[in-house]
Amino acid sequence: MCSAVRYPAFDVSSLPEPSSVLVTGGAGYIGSHAVLSLLEAGHRVTIVDTLARGHLAAVEALRGHGELHFVQADCGNQDAIRHLLQEQSVDTVLHFAAYCYVGESVQEPLRYYANNTGASMHLLMAVADSAVSRFIFSSTCSTYGEPGPDHLPITESCPQQPINPYGRSKLLVEQALSAVARQRQQADRPFACARLRYFNVAGADPAGRVGEDHDPETHLIPICLQAAAGRRDAVTVFGTDYDTPDGTCVRDYVHVSDLVDAHVAAMTALEDGDDRVWNVGTGHGTSVREILDSVRRVTGVDVSEIQGERRPGDPPSLFCDPSRIRDDLGWSARHVELDGIVQTAWNWMCTHPEGYGSAV
Repeated sequence: MCSAVRYPAFDVSSLPEPSSVLVTGGAGYIGSHAVLSLLEAGHRVTIVDTLARGHLAAVEALRGHGELHFVQADCGNQDAIRHLLQEQSVDTVLHFAAYCYVGESVQEPLRYYANNTGASMHLLMAVADSAVSRFIFSSTCSTYGEPGPDHLPITESCPQQPINPYGRSKLLVEQALSAVARQRQQADRPFACARLRYFNVAGADPAGRVGEDHDPETHLIPICLQAAAGRRDAVTVFGTDYDTPDGTCVRDYVHVSDLVDAHVAAMTALEDGDDRVWNVGTGHGTSVREILDSVRRVTGVDVSEIQGERRPGDPPSLFCDPSRIRDDLGWSARHVELDGIVQTAWNWMCTHPEGYGSAV
């Protein structure tokens, strides 16, 4: 059941000369995949991560793939970041460090504003005074809030009206980043930035070097796979009477490797003075029911499900229009078959049944 899956490698022929890249949150799920892609493209990478939710084992798994420097620190430590930017001659920042649980943000809003927004402000202040010339921000579709059917598929011009502290904490960083871009331009100092808004990230490195390990796990695909592996009794489907083809919620699932390719493509294409925003997704939605059926096919396990009530604030359908990033950067998702995405996540879980805590 845990067979290998191979996908075409990302084309790095158009990449610029090797850069010195600071990756915040580089020991986390998306950040670790981004670091792997950057190292394989020949860039020098410095990871900054508190390890509060990242994994030292992920950093260790990345060693040997290129020139890597790791610092356990908070990206909000302005003095430490300023020193690192100078010491490592950093020219590009990829900012992934953030808390990302919507429910937790509602229960502990100040924690999210302090970590996601406050720490980012200090990071941006260090960047504003540095030689960094490119900044890529990991934003979210949560900044759009609950767009109605008139806004589907979601374009970058959709109004940003977040409905929870998580989305608002990210939107504030987007606005601050634009302010830095204007400040640097007025000072005639080279700078370009991009805000990438993405939807549901899924899967794992097809070669199994890094993967997904959250505690608690809130993402649908690994939850379903945990049930297939016997670590959960069943999967709860929150709402089966939505106005969707099968009655369950529909979301846009983008493979994590495709997502980091979008970050590298943005980093490559930015020109001085740019302040860009791109949605990153597949452009089509997948329902909860379709995810469950895919997990059953891939694992061969008849995963049990429980029908639950709708969750407040769960829109029936959310998926993006990725035409802008396709037209501007030539990027489009390569992992488009649902079973293939699920297979990469299943392969990772089979070899890492307890995430980074154990391997077989």
